[in-house]
Amino acid sequence: MSNPFDLSGKTAIVTGSSRGIGKAIAEALAARGANVVISSRTQEACDEVAAAINAAGGGKAIAVAANISDKAGLQAMVDAANGQFGQVDILVCNAASNPYFGPMGGITDEQFEKILQNNVISNHWLIQMVAPGMLAREDGSIVIVSSIGGMTASTTIGAYNVSKAADFQLARNLAAEFGPKKVRVNCIAPGLIRTDFARALWENPDLLAKMTRHMPLKRIGEPEEIAGAAVFLASPASSYMTGQSIVVDGGATIGAGL
Repeated sequence: MSNPFDLSGKTAIVTGSSRGIGKAIAEALAARGANVVISSRTQEACDEVAAAINAAGGGKAIAVAANISDKAGLQAMVDAANGQFGQVDILVCNAASNPYFGPMGGITDEQFEKILQNNVISNHWLIQMVAPGMLAREDGSIVIVSSIGGMTASTTIGAYNVSKAADFQLARNLAAEFGPKKVRVNCIAPGLIRTDFARALWENPDLLAKMTRHMPLKRIGEPEEIAGAAVFLASPASSYMTGQSIVVDGGATIGAGL
């Protein structure tokens, strides 16, 4: 491999890519030559990101709004990607939701169901939509953006953590199923990243100080610091890696202590 991170000629779908981690991932993939499908719930926000990527050069971008809880909408997005670029080589399941902050004893059925629907079942749907083409070509990379929350306990985002633990297992199961056809499935497990999604955690000074106190890097991460892991997993550089999770958390999970 003369350039193991080259993605020229590949096409990637990145969900939740109008802002935050998803946007950073889409920009990084395009910078390395991949065509990208920008998707979130709002068409205007998607259009803005796609326009900026197209203006920057590198891979081309199209914008297709889709709600991850809408199976028909997700299929329409995949169809648009295939129609525009011919095939989907890379899928990054980044979009997620967490409508509840507090102990699990207080969560409603509706809130718990929404978390599982958007963070697990929607990923399953999307993978089932793109996998047949990848398996037929015996080539493809699927990346699920999980969380270190799936590895730890929490008294405030426990249901979210349950869904992220399920994403790890989804990747392991599908890696075993798809491996013989050379289609890889891996996860990224970010720690606390400065995104709108995690704003409730990092905007509170006391909570932020508590969460970063024992981190070796002593700070939260930026969306762009997750993008490199996605490029690695999407590219030939990780061709012998499947069913795994890359933790990108500033050292939060190593238990550095005092």
